Amino acid sequence: MKKIKKFIQRKTLIYKTEVEYGDYTMNHVLGCSHGCLYPCYAYLQKKRFGDVKSYKDWCEPALVENTLELLDEELPRFKSKIQMLHLCFTTDPFMYQYKEVQDMSLAAIKKINAAGVKCSVLTKGVLPIELAELSKDNEYGVTLISTNETFRKRMEPGSAPWKKRLDALKALHNAGCKTWVSIEPYPTPNIVKQDMQKLLDEVSFVDCIIFGRMNYNKEVTLYAEHKKFFNDSAAEVMLFCNKHGISYHIKEGTITD
Repeated sequence: MKKIKKFIQRKTLIYKTEVEYGDYTMNHVLGCSHGCLYPCYAYLQKKRFGDVKSYKDWCEPALVENTLELLDEELPRFKSKIQMLHLCFTTDPFMYQYKEVQDMSLAAIKKINAAGVKCSVLTKGVLPIELAELSKDNEYGVTLISTNETFRKRMEPGSAPWKKRLDALKALHNAGCKTWVSIEPYPTPNIVKQDMQKLLDEVSFVDCIIFGRMNYNKEVTLYAEHKKFFNDSAAEVMLFCNKHGISYHIKEGTITD
């Protein structure tokens, strides 16, 4: 296990998100040890606004130590507005091998559920089985864009191996929890060659799939047929979901003319 070396205080925590499939969100860590090199939009944003100085700084997460106190203050004000509180859009609530982050996330979700608010979770880490003991209205997801472990090590160097992510997600599914997968940012074949059908077969047990193209990466546009590729890939996802009774959401801008 890795230890958190930096702690910060925040004045606010819960906010309305602009993400198209989101509602309200919270980010109780600054930075992310997964260090995704797609590049990561959250890192680009935080660097642009001066919240982190460098990639190295980003990869050394800082835990918001007053998270639970802020929830006590803010949940009474926000709970009537929130349909689903998402953890997290600019960090990872179950950062791989960081028990302090996991413990804070579990404590936060328990507090949120106790206020009558349900949670959505997304991680590239390992979802703990303890989540199965919490509200069955919660929804637990993992990001999975490839079953190529060499690619995972190159592009998501600090994240959990893809199989560990999926095994943990399946355990929650088997325990009666709602599960989902985010296949985003999906890469073009010049970045990694892979079989979409194999990936979809691996996640066929989930309740929902979100699919989106890779952005912010010049290699994508160097692939001459990238528009057709993403259109065809989205169509394959939709066909698979319709066949298996899985709900889906195709991210805006993935399908183009």
